[in-house]
Amino acid sequence: MANRIKAQRTDRHKRKIDIYLILILVLALFLYGWNIWNAGTANTYYTAAIKSMTMSWHNFWYGAFDPAGYITVDKPPVALWFMAISAKIFGVHGWSVVLPSVLFGVGSVFLLYKMVVPKFGPIPARLTALAMTLTPIVVADSRTNNMDATLVFFLLLAGWFLQKSVYTHKVRYLLISFALIGVAFNVKMLQAYMVVPAMLVYYWIATRKKWTKKLGWATVAMVFLAIFTLIWPLAVDSTDASKRPYIGSSETNSVMELAFGYNGSQRLLGQSTGTGSRFPGMSGSKESGTSQMGGYGMQAPSSTGTGSSTNNTGNGAGNPPSNGAGPGSSTTGTGGSTNNGAPQPPSGMKNGKMGKGGAAGGAGGGAFDIGTAGVTRIFQTSLGRQVSWLLPFAIIGILSSFVYYIDRKRHWYQMSDQQKEIIYWVGWLVPVFAFFSVASFFHPYYMIMLAPPIAALFGIGAYTAYKQFKESSLKKWTTYLLPLAFLSTIALQAYYVYAYYPWLTWILIGGSILLSILGFGLRSKKNFKPVGIVALILLLVSPGWWSLTPTLASESAQIPTAGPDLLTQGSGGGSAGSMDQSISTSMLNYLLKHQGNAKYLYATSDTGSAAPVIIKTGKAVMAIGGFNGTDPSITLKEFKKLVAKGEVKYYLASGKSSSSAIAKWVAKYGKAVTISSSSSTSKSSSTNNNAQGQPGGGMGGDQQGTLYYLSPSIAKK
Repeated sequence: MANRIKAQRTDRHKRKIDIYLILILVLALFLYGWNIWNAGTANTYYTAAIKSMTMSWHNFWYGAFDPAGYITVDKPPVALWFMAISAKIFGVHGWSVVLPSVLFGVGSVFLLYKMVVPKFGPIPARLTALAMTLTPIVVADSRTNNMDATLVFFLLLAGWFLQKSVYTHKVRYLLISFALIGVAFNVKMLQAYMVVPAMLVYYWIATRKKWTKKLGWATVAMVFLAIFTLIWPLAVDSTDASKRPYIGSSETNSVMELAFGYNGSQRLLGQSTGTGSRFPGMSGSKESGTSQMGGYGMQAPSSTGTGSSTNNTGNGAGNPPSNGAGPGSSTTGTGGSTNNGAPQPPSGMKNGKMGKGGAAGGAGGGAFDIGTAGVTRIFQTSLGRQVSWLLPFAIIGILSSFVYYIDRKRHWYQMSDQQKEIIYWVGWLVPVFAFFSVASFFHPYYMIMLAPPIAALFGIGAYTAYKQFKESSLKKWTTYLLPLAFLSTIALQAYYVYAYYPWLTWILIGGSILLSILGFGLRSKKNFKPVGIVALILLLVSPGWWSLTPTLASESAQIPTAGPDLLTQGSGGGSAGSMDQSISTSMLNYLLKHQGNAKYLYATSDTGSAAPVIIKTGKAVMAIGGFNGTDPSITLKEFKKLVAKGEVKYYLASGKSSSSAIAKWVAKYGKAVTISSSSSTSKSSSTNNNAQGQPGGGMGGDQQGTLYYLSPSIAKK
């Protein structure tokens, strides 16, 4: 054991610059950054907010969705701050708002290497970095302006500082580490806390201090976590509501309620608030005849297009292939379409609950394609193709590495430094795996949370299993861990690729069997190394191809995903997975011409039809109901006051069903505007809706809804 550690340290000091790490980082930069100049508007919901945040410090601080600072996005603003700074420097473009995610993605690969190399040496660290780089969902997430790549970077940075505290015995690094978790909370709220148990356990078992000091400093660290968690939420919640935006997706205009409700308990139990028209075919109704999907009411499809059904011809909500190809099918990109009148309900729904059956397509065209709840969910195709390609190897690698690094000079209950590091990664993997196995309300791209521990445990386990296979006798059980891990992982990969490439399935199976036979025959010989290299290539070829697809497709999506569907469906240009609506150029020109002194260009039910216009014009659009279209941000009485003062002159009924009092009042008393000029839409993925069946749309061939003029005089009605 001592010789192993000494050899690793000697190798590390000899190699100041790891050329292999540089090559891996270049590969990561290519996969994450190539073609982002074709990102279009990326996730328009957040891009609109970024545009607004560049226009005033007020909007920047709160993460306001619209230039007027009426309502915020549904997450804290830390990740958006980086994107807004990039947009302020380079201008608001798809690539400029995505650039921070690209850099954070590459940074995460680097941090993983730095966290593994001190105790395990360069080879496991390289394998870890390579596995992280070639995890499909890591590539997809790092190419968007969603928050996930930023979140993972801060979690890894916190872990690196925690290690530094243990190695150097300096408390300041411990406090920085937990403070960074507080910062990560303000990236994506409670999701950041998933790694806290692993950090506490690791600090307790790894630091060489008396238990009283451990307890004391751990308590202080938790105080730092609380302080940096609460600085922004409490500052916002303590500000008078009239002097700040409404907190989007909250029910009580509170950041703390948003954190523990919509972004907290509802992620586990299913969404129970804010269910509405944001995802096609969904409503908040729980009445008879409506099935609930993760808290969403998903109405049965209707061929007539009435009620809440929509006839979309390009909303980015694509259907999965009939062969059950999985989440890669969730996006259709620019010009992709659904023509079935309404989205199909998940094929595996049981008793109306998401997670009780596999959501083959999910609402929003894959936005909730999260498979069947249970211990096998992460292995199923819906989520597995995004993250689980190396998971069997990582699980077996835990056993291999833990046994390999046993220090025979210590008591059986005393762990070596390497074993303590393994405990950290297991402590990250297990709670996250367990949560997403049973949770009801999340998106497939959240699987990036599993990527770091899977990559680390694979990298370390592959190295130790290789050593055990090559150096141990056939009588030792550890000799068989490598072939077991290799064959089980290949079997899962063969299952994943079969729906797309049956021929690759047989290559994987045949190649793995052949390499296993050669491995046993040559394991003690010098020419065994090439067999191991070929086996590694075979392990990485399938996830590598899946990881390449977002890059080739120029994907930068609202619902990021990876898979061959991206190449066949032509998704790219930033609209894949988009659930936004465009308005026609003629309507937009009309609004710009007639806005006058109104504060808002127009009001609408949700952010879907507001975001593209905000990005294009920089004008304030009031998205009354926030992201889902159901936020209680304003009462009818308050809305009438804005109309009376002339601050709101137009309302766009965007073609989605809405039972809100404001929408009903507008439909009853507003005057439908007829715009006779027919022109192309301002966004290629337009929709064909007839605005709740209301007459008077009159917008040529681009009927996205009904535009109403709101005269100040109707405010009295």
